[in-house]
Amino acid sequence: MDPITAIRWGAAICVIAASLMVAWGGSARWMAGGFVLFTVASLAWIGAAWWQDEWALLTQNGVLLAINLWGLGRWSRRAAREGAPAATPAE
Repeated sequence: MDPITAIRWGAAICVIAASLMVAWGGSARWMAGGFVLFTVASLAWIGAAWWQDEWALLTQNGVLLAINLWGLGRWSRRAAREGAPAATPAE
């Protein structure tokens, strides 16, 4: 298997796994993990598209990368809030 095909398959598997994680609708940490995988997949697709001069695919995944980074930031903040210790009452 040539390297570009391997990258494309890796990206496809990341998209499938990330889609399952986000669709599952688990904790905010789980959702943030899905957006990490979406981000990795977008970067892989961008690399493969650049290498093969597929500008429509590169543009699509450039936009998806921005959306994934936004989603990652949003869900990471939510995961941090969920993981924060509960406030203790003042004595």
